[in-house]
Amino acid sequence: MTTPYLLIAPTSAETMADADITAAIERLFTTQRGMNEHLLDVATHEGLVTLTGFTDNLLARRRAEEIALAVRGVRGVTSTIAVRSLDLPDADLQRDVSGALADDPATGDYQVQCTVAGGVVTLTGMVQSWVEKQLVLRVLRGVRGVTTFVTEHLTIQEGEIVNSDEEITTQIRELLAWDIRVNSALVEVRTNEQVVYLTGTVGTATEKDYIINIAYQTGATRVDARDLFVAYWALGSELRREKFAPRANASIVNAVRVAIHRNPRVRCSETLVQALEGIVTLAGTVGDLRARQEAERDARLVVGVSDVHNLLKIRPERLVPDAEIRQAILAALARDPYVGHFYFTVRVSQGQATVHGQVGSAFERERAGDVATGASGVLAVANLVAEPTEARFAELSAAQPGHPDPDFALAGRIRQRHFWSAGLHDQDIEVEVSQGCATLTGTVDTWPERQQAALNAYEAGARNVNNHLRVLAPAVTAAPEPQAPKPLELHADAHC
Repeated sequence: MTTPYLLIAPTSAETMADADITAAIERLFTTQRGMNEHLLDVATHEGLVTLTGFTDNLLARRRAEEIALAVRGVRGVTSTIAVRSLDLPDADLQRDVSGALADDPATGDYQVQCTVAGGVVTLTGMVQSWVEKQLVLRVLRGVRGVTTFVTEHLTIQEGEIVNSDEEITTQIRELLAWDIRVNSALVEVRTNEQVVYLTGTVGTATEKDYIINIAYQTGATRVDARDLFVAYWALGSELRREKFAPRANASIVNAVRVAIHRNPRVRCSETLVQALEGIVTLAGTVGDLRARQEAERDARLVVGVSDVHNLLKIRPERLVPDAEIRQAILAALARDPYVGHFYFTVRVSQGQATVHGQVGSAFERERAGDVATGASGVLAVANLVAEPTEARFAELSAAQPGHPDPDFALAGRIRQRHFWSAGLHDQDIEVEVSQGCATLTGTVDTWPERQQAALNAYEAGARNVNNHLRVLAPAVTAAPEPQAPKPLELHADAHC
């Protein structure tokens, strides 16, 4: 008998039946904390998933979409999930959205104004690039009570430098060649009057999503990806082999610099990059803790990078008093849709923040730490938030009457998550569980896959995860070196 958290694998590994895909997504939703699976419906037709129903915040809606995109066999996702949030007074929500933008180190000086009516946030003003606009929306998705955005009057400045069609096409190809998350070997790019047309085949719906976003970052006014198809056979490791070949140190350095420059949180920092046999060292200064973290993340996503030594120092533009940092963290925690209903205490000493409290899951604990990390002026965060792991572990184990050994049941849930992951299903991952603690050993192709494997274990109910997965070193035989990407010609940036 199939238990609520274990899904029997389809007999054919080549084709995923629609019913199996639907069941896999629904079962993944059941173990997602902060998401009410009873309010979400999933339907699949020829690998195309349709999500309907309701969530209580924008982050949960996006999370549901990302989960579906990453499931093995999914060719695309259409979402009409509505957001039904708490009815907060407009004045309170106006205060929260304005505070979220003002308190964020990157968006604090953006020329963006917000008006609120019934949970709908209307944005006006001007930003310098598409990525800055996406950052504004990402910050505001983290405010509970926001149900949707109106962005027609949030414009992107047209500077003196406008990329030509040829430049847009070239930059997209170069960025795809250096992004470890995508395999663009079967992707064609064409640009006409700043409209980008993508054709060809990729292995996952998540890859397609990444490629579309990269196209917008280069200055495309619209991206037409109707003829960019997702096919299971395109996941073949032989098609990805060139991605993992060694790269010249100078080319890696240049690619990392471009990746960092694309990030609006980091690009104005004084960042020094060095590379030796795939190991990248970041030095210099950044303005805030979130920028330091994202610089490392961006470097790890570059082809040829096997590890990153992060020596970046945090140098805020102004000295923020400890009391102000503490108040900013408490305000951010209070307005967050996932942890805003919990009680926290925060202590700050010389920019070092310590967060205490109790939440209901590992996800909420990590969320609290992440929210605190985003405050202006904070130099480090000690996340001492507790979670009732014993109760959560017992809850998940009780749902497995066919498996009296809770460790056995947990290991099964983790393996099933890896099986249904488009990026992990063919990776060499071993799972062992002892007293609710999962240990992962083996190898994966990339750093993002290593992270995802651990996240899957936590979401399956692990109390703790010992992640001993190794990222495979580049193959000895080098493939032809892709052209190193040139720095993007961004619009004049008033924030630097």
